[in-house]
Amino acid sequence: MTAAEPPNRPTLIKLGDTDRNIADPDEDVRGRVVIDVNGEELGKVADLLVDDSASQVRFLLVEHGGILGIGAIETFIPVDAITEITPDSVWVDRDMRTVAGAPQYDPEIGTEAEFYQDVYGYYGVAPFWTPGYMPPTFPHGGRRG
Repeated sequence: MTAAEPPNRPTLIKLGDTDRNIADPDEDVRGRVVIDVNGEELGKVADLLVDDSASQVRFLLVEHGGILGIGAIETFIPVDAITEITPDSVWVDRDMRTVAGAPQYDPEIGTEAEFYQDVYGYYGVAPFWTPGYMPPTFPHGGRRG
């Protein structure tokens, strides 16, 4: 096992697929608009991927493109890319082109763990299973990239 591989395959679940809730409703970012580093709208937070064992949010699941949800693309953005959260939006430190080019999950070509590792590598942030990883403070507030 290397530092780049998860020690135990992470179990990330969509919060929307569970009966769990965010303790403070003001911190639930689902439905908020995602804004890139240039102030451009990327899409909306469709769901949150939560590390089941640690009860920590690890990724935003952002839906963008399409019309009324039809033909929309889902992109995973690590919470480590968040720079600010406002009552209506979530700001990330990447631009639209970068987010649009993020790896897309395809269960036919790899495992979820490999996909998560690819996404972290793509965004250039340390995976949460890396020794010494410190989760970002959530919400961040006031640290726009």
